[in-house]
Amino acid sequence: MPELNTSSLPDLVFAFLFFIMMVTTMREVTLKVQFRAPQATELQKLEKKSLVTFIYVGQPLQELQAKMGSETRIQLNDQFAEVSEIQDYIAQEKSSMKEADQPYMTVSIKADRDTKMGFITDIKQALREAYALKISYSAALRVE
Repeated sequence: MPELNTSSLPDLVFAFLFFIMMVTTMREVTLKVQFRAPQATELQKLEKKSLVTFIYVGQPLQELQAKMGSETRIQLNDQFAEVSEIQDYIAQEKSSMKEADQPYMTVSIKADRDTKMGFITDIKQALREAYALKISYSAALRVE
């Protein structure tokens, strides 16, 4: 019986790998809170997205309100959390970064425009206790 010719096998594997890389997207956070960005006139784009950690704040989505209620909630990654859990979350995010990048970590608060400022102040206090002192707020550009 003649041997099987496998000389074109690397080309097929490379083509398959290239196809998978093109159609696959990196997983992003699935929002579980309603987020309508507040409007601002002076915006600045963040430089290194890999150093940004996001905290989402808003009311739970309609399908989750029956179970979670309609009060303002915090979402860290894909889970709801309390203000007291922010310190552990920041410590976990810092530990997943390179040691040289940890001082440059920025926390971006994506809060719904109807969120009470007292709730944001509680989040900022928890971030201060976790030594996450670089904070940015996400907003949409106000068109006049």
